[in-house]
Amino acid sequence: MTNPSNSSPGSATSSSTHTPLRVAVLTGSTREGRFGPVVTDWFLRFAEQRGDLALDAIDLAEHPLPDVTGIEPPADPVLDALTPRLAAADAFVVITPEYNHSFPAPLKNAIDLHFTQWQAKPVGFVSYGGLGGGLRAVEQLRLVFAELHAVTVRDTVSFHMAWENFAEDGSLLRPDIPEGAAKGMLDQIGWWGRTLRAGRANAPYSAR
Repeated sequence: MTNPSNSSPGSATSSSTHTPLRVAVLTGSTREGRFGPVVTDWFLRFAEQRGDLALDAIDLAEHPLPDVTGIEPPADPVLDALTPRLAAADAFVVITPEYNHSFPAPLKNAIDLHFTQWQAKPVGFVSYGGLGGGLRAVEQLRLVFAELHAVTVRDTVSFHMAWENFAEDGSLLRPDIPEGAAKGMLDQIGWWGRTLRAGRANAPYSAR
């Protein structure tokens, strides 16, 4: 990954000598015909312009997780592959649509199957939908992640009438506002991510 100049829309203010922040980017929708991959691909292209992030794209449609039917997560090879990737992350960005004023059930399942993997780490959101832009899904996710001792950053990226924002090649038709919002969110994730990573290294986080 190369370091862009300071004039790049996704440039970071942190020194390039810092260890890159490991950011897991989760695509939360698994429905057939979903729009999520278009949004995720744009976000990954934008975030990759920065020199301070190491991105790990996780598409939940490629990780069909078991249902939660007991107190302890079940033994499952898909879960065994996903959990270490979440544990290794310093921060998360969740790409989510809005379904009936909330977020997708597979995303909730993926969240509920984990606990310590989210703790003391920042979470950002990129939402999309119709007139609401997925913002109600984001507000519900904030409540869920607060219970899991994660820190959600204030700024988000939201696409209202999302399918009208992208060209056929996946590029943005009007990039200024979404790219500005994405930069602000990633700057906040970078600050929280580095601060909390140092804190976890200095003293184990206790959720009790």
